[in-house]
Amino acid sequence: MFHKILRGALWCALLVLVLAGCAYARYLSFGLDQVPKANPHAVASVNAGATRGRILAVVTSKKAGYELTELARAWHVFRANGYDVEIASPQGGTPPVRIDKDDMGDSDYAFLNDKAAQARVAATLRLAEVDPARYAAVYFVGGKGAMFDFPGNPDIARIVAAIAPRGVVGAVCHGPAALAGLPAMAGKRMTGFSNAEEFFFRKDAAKVYPFLLEDKIGAGYTSAPLFLDHTVVDGRVVTGQNPWSTWSTTEAMIAALGHTPVARDVTGEEYSVRMIAAYYRGGMSAARAEQAGVPRFDKMLVLLHALIAGMEWRPVDAFQLQRLANR
Repeated sequence: MFHKILRGALWCALLVLVLAGCAYARYLSFGLDQVPKANPHAVASVNAGATRGRILAVVTSKKAGYELTELARAWHVFRANGYDVEIASPQGGTPPVRIDKDDMGDSDYAFLNDKAAQARVAATLRLAEVDPARYAAVYFVGGKGAMFDFPGNPDIARIVAAIAPRGVVGAVCHGPAALAGLPAMAGKRMTGFSNAEEFFFRKDAAKVYPFLLEDKIGAGYTSAPLFLDHTVVDGRVVTGQNPWSTWSTTEAMIAALGHTPVARDVTGEEYSVRMIAAYYRGGMSAARAEQAGVPRFDKMLVLLHALIAGMEWRPVDAFQLQRLANR
């Protein structure tokens, strides 16, 4: 009996070693160690000369903070397209910020390294003191804190009511919490962080937040699959679903202002999101066709979506997405 148990244990150990070896070999096949990293010393290359006007970016004052990438990328787009950017918050002063280094790109580090940008972040305007007549557009930055101090804010309602008839109103991720329910937004199609995205991170999201953004927006709400780029343009109102929608949302705002957005380098993250979106639209053949036309992509992001599919018990999607990452 002892020898049978020992043989069984040895076979199990051997199987574990084989599986571990296969998993390690599969990891090496992705070449993740050779993937270029974001440059923490990146600097902005935006011309700060004559401008077309001003855009007001609004961030939360609540402890949960705003998302750095949703402000940094907007700053880059607005400045590159000839707009000065002023930053405001409900309380004014230095707002709390959420920085996830795994999501950072060169443009995000460039924003942190931009002394002029950081001076404005450190001393945001108080919303009550904002004169909306100064701005061609207003952009509401996301972040969990926006769910608490954007809704019902009378100064936000005042600013939106003044800008909406003549300018552009934009928001991304949780930023549309500023717009849902405002008379100026009645009947508008919008998007924002979806219920599925909220519940993916927190099963108790309905108890943690005063409302779910998808529910608050109501009948005019649309969304894409989890964590993919999705921007909705309804006239001069532009909203984005999540942080991965920041580039498209802000460039759509520039288009709504009557300008063709200037060309820029598309990020590896954006190429990855396009590939994944193609997979969900048309399967692996569509994803491979999209992949064939991209110069680079973010393998880690594709693998993250494979992991998400696995966590949601979608094994076929998980398998196909990890194949997509292994080009």
